Amino acid sequence: MTFSTLFLLFSLFSLAFSLENLDTHLTPRPLIVEYTDNLEAHPQELKEELVLQCTSWRFSVEANNLGPWKTIPHECRDYVKDYMTNRGYRIDLERVSKEAGDFAKSVEFAGDGMETWIFDVDETLLSNLPYYADHDYGLEIFDPVEFDKWVEKAIAPPIEPSLKLYEQVLSLGFKVFLLTGRTEQQRKSTVENLINAGVRYWDKLILR
Repeated sequence: MTFSTLFLLFSLFSLAFSLENLDTHLTPRPLIVEYTDNLEAHPQELKEELVLQCTSWRFSVEANNLGPWKTIPHECRDYVKDYMTNRGYRIDLERVSKEAGDFAKSVEFAGDGMETWIFDVDETLLSNLPYYADHDYGLEIFDPVEFDKWVEKAIAPPIEPSLKLYEQVLSLGFKVFLLTGRTEQQRKSTVENLINAGVRYWDKLILR
């Protein structure tokens, strides 16, 4: 039996779900503590330095190499917004989805119907970017009550590259399991949102 699993975790925000019980005073230290002399004469250098620092912070988050954090660094608000709303995030999603699709096509099926592909829901099949846009792209401390209200609206849009991958693995004959940290009380709204987003078939939806 082959049991193939893939979790697409591409969001800066997803770690917040597991940090909601931490000390609310845990916030990132400023990225740039000491500035060069005569700062006003070198605004471009400061901008370039800030981009480098925020990129380094983002990579540390994605690699899970960063200690507990409650919000994004204040200096990185515009950087995160630009990344999430412009081509950078889209290109990253497309690249990972393509690699995953290539892997899916390479799998040799055993013929027992047990080949299974696992998708996460939030920030994989469904994008919560509209919610985070309303909450300053992670600059606000994550509020699980407010997020639950968003989930109940069932209006999160699909992440298009992941939707394409979902359709591809279905066409290849994989069973599809959906695994999410959402609760059983949110099953109805989750199912409604998935269907509205184009995810209309799965073999099992596992909630917390």
